[in-house]
Amino acid sequence: MIKAEPVTLEFNGLRLEPLAPHHEDGLRAAASDGELWNLRVTSVPEPHNALQYIATALEMRDRVPFAVIDTRSGILLGTTSYHDVVPAADRVEIGYTWYAKRVQRSHVNTSCKLLLLSHAFDTLGCAVVGLRTDGENFASQAAIERLGAHKDGRIRHHIVRRDGTPRDTIMYSILRSEWPAIKRALHERLERHAGT
Repeated sequence: MIKAEPVTLEFNGLRLEPLAPHHEDGLRAAASDGELWNLRVTSVPEPHNALQYIATALEMRDRVPFAVIDTRSGILLGTTSYHDVVPAADRVEIGYTWYAKRVQRSHVNTSCKLLLLSHAFDTLGCAVVGLRTDGENFASQAAIERLGAHKDGRIRHHIVRRDGTPRDTIMYSILRSEWPAIKRALHERLERHAGT
């Protein structure tokens, strides 16, 4: 059975380190870049709620949250997590992911996903990694599909958004047998990005 625990991972100029209260200022600045909390299809905190966001993430029983740090500058770029860990099924999900607007559509998301997927499959021994997003978050759906994840379906009226509206959730997964091809494709994408 897998056991997801806090760990520090590093690759391609990024470090994923366990999210902690000292990341409050960096998280506030990242959320402020693009006023991301105003997007109804994300869970980005309002800047004044950054510390509460961290506290909530740390209190969740089956969530392992990370701060995404640029290793060159030390600047926090966003956050991501393992969550909904099911040890008996050797399953984790990757989510609660958001980045400062200035690094969206850059190498950051692909690099972070490669780090987290590699750790999940190659170190933890996961049989499957899940991803999910808001049914109206088409940018996130496209990003997950670009990873090569399989679209499993839609859970209708699954949860309530921050604004009180009901949210459909789109579920995706990657199986261990699919991981080698996806890993190669992600490395190739990063090589192409580095060449541009």
